[in-house]
Amino acid sequence: MAREPREGRGGGRDRERDGGDDLMDKLVTINRVAKVVKGGRRFAFAALVVVGDQKGRVGFGAGKAREVPEAIRKATERAKRGMIRVPMKEGRTLHHDVQGRFGAGSVILRSASAGTGIIAGGPLRAVFETLGMGDVVAKSLGSRNPHNMVKAAFAAFESCASPRLVANRRGKKVAELFGPRRDVGPVAEAEAPTNG
Repeated sequence: MAREPREGRGGGRDRERDGGDDLMDKLVTINRVAKVVKGGRRFAFAALVVVGDQKGRVGFGAGKAREVPEAIRKATERAKRGMIRVPMKEGRTLHHDVQGRFGAGSVILRSASAGTGIIAGGPLRAVFETLGMGDVVAKSLGSRNPHNMVKAAFAAFESCASPRLVANRRGKKVAELFGPRRDVGPVAEAEAPTNG
């Protein structure tokens, strides 16, 4: 029975990474936990992994095992099973600012202009890199527990909406949501009254 984890320990993870699904996985945190038994302590490892295709799909998973590679493998499998699609503006940032909460953890995610990059720390950075989001500003408030931060980010993603989704929900066209478009160009600037 001890042989089974040993066989899948190293090779299985590399095969999943090189497979046709083109998923990127990042290890967010690994924690050693101990169970006190009659003969002393029995150690195990708890891993938190984020998986994404860098094209708008992302998922997270947690796994526990007696060995580190097995815990990572379990977490990766759970992350792949629970992937969600996040609507992105121009494939690089969020459509609007959003806040997410989970337990004592709270995160604020803000859309950013092109060239801003990922301004986020620790666990949130791993989420955005696997998601494929290039420009975003994130602030974590409250709990600094990586599990709570990642779950709060996913709660925020669940409340994200694209203009197309909102338009479909309201039974309108996308152009109707934004109203009449005003062009600001040389003609508009010339017609504008000047003070002085």
